[in-house]
Amino acid sequence: MEYASYLAGEKWSDHPACTHPLLAELARQVNDFISDETRQTFVEVVPDLIGLTGSDLRFDLHIALRVARTAVPVVAEPRQRMMAAAILACERLLSDLDGRCAAPLSPESDAALDLVPQAASWARHFTSNLSISRRAFRRTAAPTIVRYGVEGVAHACIPDPDALLRKMLVGAIADCKLLRAPEPRIHPVTDGDAAVPSSPQALRAGVGHEVGG
Repeated sequence: MEYASYLAGEKWSDHPACTHPLLAELARQVNDFISDETRQTFVEVVPDLIGLTGSDLRFDLHIALRVARTAVPVVAEPRQRMMAAAILACERLLSDLDGRCAAPLSPESDAALDLVPQAASWARHFTSNLSISRRAFRRTAAPTIVRYGVEGVAHACIPDPDALLRKMLVGAIADCKLLRAPEPRIHPVTDGDAAVPSSPQALRAGVGHEVGG
């Protein structure tokens, strides 16, 4: 993260303003647990961390979800329960933010939990009446998920934990890039033609509106 602060023209720091705090925490944790050899390959990832920040809680939720989904199949059983509960908590908060109360889990989360049925069952019981504060999630729960998830993967009995940690960080970066994507725009009407959506998302929205009348 110090290198990211340097590239961004900031004061030398491992907490640069150019990167979301939780994403920076994930990068620091991964950096601390990977081997020296693998650490050298992370230089190419650093520029992707610059500019990935924002106040939307969805950043924290998607980063924590990425960590929990990646970790849950491979970490030791006590951590599996924590990661499974983290998945359910993140999904619930995302549903609340989007106004989709009691919405079904995303396919990615369903698939991750299917790999650990006992931990998933425990987590569903544990979180059934759990009240989740958005502020507490950002300040306490999310960083804890990241730290325990990274440490669990680093100590997991798998052939190449470094590769999985790299996949975790690169995936979180990709998630944050999607959150920063600009809103779809409609091209202006010219020569009597209909307006054309500038993205597949806008096209789907337009089709849905037309079908609905």
